[in-house]
Amino acid sequence: MSENRLARETSPYLLQHKDNPVHWWAWGPEALDEAKRTGRPILLSVGYAACHWCHVMAHESFEDAATAAVMNELFVNIKVDREERPDIDAIYMRALHSLGEQGGWPLTMFLDSEARPFWGGTYFPPTARYGRPGFVQVLREVSRIYAQERDKVAHNAGLLLSALTARDEANAAAIVSDEMLADLMSRMVGAVDPVHGGLTGAPKFPQWSFFWLLWRGAIRYGNDAAKHAVDTTLTNICQGGIYDHLGGGFARYSVDERWLVPHFEKMLYDNALLIDLLCEVYRETGNELYARRIDETVGWLLREMIAEGGGFAASLDADSEGKEGKFYVWDKAEIVDVLGEADAERFAEAYDVTEAGNWGPSARGEYETSAQPH
Repeated sequence: MSENRLARETSPYLLQHKDNPVHWWAWGPEALDEAKRTGRPILLSVGYAACHWCHVMAHESFEDAATAAVMNELFVNIKVDREERPDIDAIYMRALHSLGEQGGWPLTMFLDSEARPFWGGTYFPPTARYGRPGFVQVLREVSRIYAQERDKVAHNAGLLLSALTARDEANAAAIVSDEMLADLMSRMVGAVDPVHGGLTGAPKFPQWSFFWLLWRGAIRYGNDAAKHAVDTTLTNICQGGIYDHLGGGFARYSVDERWLVPHFEKMLYDNALLIDLLCEVYRETGNELYARRIDETVGWLLREMIAEGGGFAASLDADSEGKEGKFYVWDKAEIVDVLGEADAERFAEAYDVTEAGNWGPSARGEYETSAQPH
């Protein structure tokens, strides 16, 4: 008899799903053998404990008995914690990118019984919205295609595997030269928002690897435009809403192009990498803003991110009392109550606090920061 097997796991994310009516398996040979034995496709769902949209999809679909019944009937359902198995997440996220889709979590991939991906997406709502089809509609259509159009499934799986293999071979064959890197620095500068920093557009992620490479290249090749692009980016991040000006630490990304409205989860690795980059840039510039943010963020890590037993926690959840960002959001009356009228007025001027707020609550009175899942 099928069952939900996640109660046997140690991952906090998998344990969040142990009471779902979905017959979840953890990734492993037993789950893959079940797919081969039954001939059913695999529904692979990848997320992590602090992921807001993972929680949303869980509440809407994985906790719903009717949706779970469809999943259990048509698929072998496998849950993966991307923080526990980043290797699995990386493979299937690359497969999603090869389909031309924007990545993010929850990652929802459909695999054949050999665990080869043939289609996928990220968050699917219970009914069609956000320009996305309803989840049950997706489940039934994928199952139909798998049963009736197996040649199409095999073709898609083959193309994705070829794309993944070709990318690995291209990376292995690449020859990196100073001439290539110097040219790359100049082209990378063109991708940076000249006003707000970061890569042009929204949502905006700190993109540590991009800006670390840009900074190191700027120094090596004397590229002042590259230095300015990194400095503009870090200054806006350090002064923007993506930074927690009261508690310290950086949120995972902002949903707007100005770094104003954060997606409120805080990740250990994001903050570690930003500290690393800020240290690199401070060493060259002596910018006191960066020194303060380094000190404040390290203080937050030591104060709030040390778990029982002495290790670091991987993340802080975006949700508070079931609402994204509620813990972090203040209205003007609360600020006046804490600081008093005079200091609150000065604070409000510095931080653009108004009675209506500087970014809008939804019609339900909740602060919706993630217009699209990531």
